[in-house]
Amino acid sequence: MDLRQMEVVVAVAEEGGFTAAARRLNVVQSSVSGTVRALERELGAALFERTTHRVALTAAGEAFVPVARATLRSAESARSAVDAVRGQLRGRITVGTMQGVWADLHLALAALRAEHPGVTVRLRQAAVADIRQALREGTVDLAVVALDRQQQRGLTTRLLSREDMVLVAAPGRLPAGPVSPEEVAGLPLVDFTPGWAIRYAVDRAFRAAGVERETTFEVNDIVAASELVRNDLGVCVMPRSIADRFPDLARHPFDRHAPTWRVMVVRPPGEAPPAVAALLRHLV
Repeated sequence: MDLRQMEVVVAVAEEGGFTAAARRLNVVQSSVSGTVRALERELGAALFERTTHRVALTAAGEAFVPVARATLRSAESARSAVDAVRGQLRGRITVGTMQGVWADLHLALAALRAEHPGVTVRLRQAAVADIRQALREGTVDLAVVALDRQQQRGLTTRLLSREDMVLVAAPGRLPAGPVSPEEVAGLPLVDFTPGWAIRYAVDRAFRAAGVERETTFEVNDIVAASELVRNDLGVCVMPRSIADRFPDLARHPFDRHAPTWRVMVVRPPGEAPPAVAALLRHLV
């Protein structure tokens, strides 16, 4: 058994199939299939259940993949430690993010690239719940996301920014000035899907205000939300920094119980690998 075999199995598990894993690894599918079959023969157990429509881990695969991930991380840390002694930082890190926080991340990535061109960064954009799970599983090394206090448990966090959210509406739909949670609940609402950090924050704020609301449109894309608002089909609550990207839309602060948007850098506990530590230094 070698590291390459582990890398292939982990890729198949994470990508959900042999074809997608081959694309990720830049090899032909037959190479991926052959590597997995050879390892399964060596282990004496099938790691994947293969059907016409899907590939799923067997019980043996479920046991193997977390250990393989940990082994690959240890090997990468060993390489990075040697590179650091030689003054050359290399390796690959996976950074989780979500829509709306790119402005907090791109400058740090640019600085990391200039300082350490040998470090490869893989960006993974997903809902905050999926990123949190990926951090715990070790498939994401670091994330720039918005988490509430409960979601931060078991993770190392550092606050990057904090702001109140605003209501975004088509121009002229509402009088200028603040709005109350009760007023907002009476309007057609464009909400983000459950699992989004914005949705978590808005749900929490309305519960604190004791106000129930109904969703008229549910979307998983900020641009789609802005288009619905622009065409006066509804109003949307979003962080002011995101709302500022749509200057043609009206922004209304809340008079109380404003949802709060806290963006933070998050990673698993323990000492950060050299490449992750290098990126952390640029995240301020």
